[in-house]
Amino acid sequence: MTNDNVLREQALAFRALHVPGRPLVLPNAWDTASARLVEEAGAAAVATTSAGLAWVLGTADGDRLSGGDALAAVARIADAVAVPVSADIETGYADDATGVGDTIRAVLAAGAVGVNIEDGLYGDGAPLRPVAEQATRIAVAREAADAAGVPLFVNARIDTYLRGAGGLDDTLERAAAFLAAGADGVFVPGVVDPVTVKALAEGLEGPLNVLVGPGAPTVAELAALGVARVSAGSAVAEAVHGLVHRAARELLGAGTYGALAGGLDYGNLNGLMSGRRRP
Repeated sequence: MTNDNVLREQALAFRALHVPGRPLVLPNAWDTASARLVEEAGAAAVATTSAGLAWVLGTADGDRLSGGDALAAVARIADAVAVPVSADIETGYADDATGVGDTIRAVLAAGAVGVNIEDGLYGDGAPLRPVAEQATRIAVAREAADAAGVPLFVNARIDTYLRGAGGLDDTLERAAAFLAAGADGVFVPGVVDPVTVKALAEGLEGPLNVLVGPGAPTVAELAALGVARVSAGSAVAEAVHGLVHRAARELLGAGTYGALAGGLDYGNLNGLMSGRRRP
């Protein structure tokens, strides 16, 4: 099977995992080790976290990481696992819609079969990109993937709740425009209360993705509300870096090692990292 055929098959497999009531669960990864651990734990797919990628590559999240650096990391992750990979590409690593198309072609070249494209803006201006402009960027992403013959899953991230820039009606209006432009699913971070999640799931014409962390409803509870995809986002990376911080403070302060208990065995982790996985 050629590489192009592998990519198409993985894209179709990834698309089929988005089932309301039986959600795809994604403990997001940021490097090859975290990706392989997620795969080894039984994940049906691996999704990257832009924040985790930015931190491990030495910069802050929020469109500060270059597209080249981000997609080089995505390529390493895709090469390291056998399951489908979805890339968090922030706002598209491009100033205009044409550039988004270039990014999508680079995503496919990296071996990923899904993307998140967010409508949030960074800086001192408006918190969200205008609906029509964002819809155009999504349409160009769709066209670029279709031209390559790969049914890339385009997940339209809507930051209304995350940025305090709108409620249910605003979110559904944006979602309708983005789905009409070619998005396959809708990601609404910043909301986990069951009433709103249920209203979103029922009001969308596509699968709903929510962001979870401590205090959020369980996967089973979200499934019952009609959610089709559950993402941990940067939460796993945050937990890992929290452990580093606690262990360092304990070692440098008390001179003890309690925080290091429960670590993965060196031999098992080293063995997990041997060889490549992508067929």
